[in-house]
Amino acid sequence: MIAREGFPFIVISIILTVIAAFFAITWLAVILTAITVFIICFFRNPERNFKDEEKLVISPADGKVIRIEEVDVQGTISGKFKKISIFMNVFNVHVNRAPYSGKIEKICYHKGKFLSANLDKASTENERNEIMIRTQDGRMLWTVQIAGLIARRIVCWTSEGVSISKGERFGLIRFGSRVEVFLPSDSRIVAKLGAQVRAGQSPLGYLS
Repeated sequence: MIAREGFPFIVISIILTVIAAFFAITWLAVILTAITVFIICFFRNPERNFKDEEKLVISPADGKVIRIEEVDVQGTISGKFKKISIFMNVFNVHVNRAPYSGKIEKICYHKGKFLSANLDKASTENERNEIMIRTQDGRMLWTVQIAGLIARRIVCWTSEGVSISKGERFGLIRFGSRVEVFLPSDSRIVAKLGAQVRAGQSPLGYLS
């Protein structure tokens, strides 16, 4: 499956490849073919399955766990949380999925910079989209989509007031980025620093 946001890029790339081939510009046709394949791979949207367990929180993104920390924040996101930061490179699947089931209580979009997403200050200075999920028992989780140096388009497919299921697709970020999950401070984290995780599949932790 391909995310619908990728089709315009794919179609343009194919057209340019065909034009280059038609005029026998072999070197350009080869480069454009490689670019087309890359774009198709970037926007891939595979099915994912996970073994559900009580209170299990799963990863919202493919990528590498680059930070696990306890934070005390004030603002749109307020309170004490355990934060897990996942860096997505250009070769990862970029479709994001809900880490837990609940109701989308709040979505806050912030304009910002486009620093490299693996930098710590990207969390607060970069363009980002914050999504709050309220669980059935009243717990609160935040998932934050953060734009990066190359990624300059955050796409969110959900809206406030909508119920979302664990593992359900809710958006994507184009061309390399970062996703952070804020869990209640009494959550038990099982993800390991440096681990590679997969959206809609890899366990991150458990709510209390």
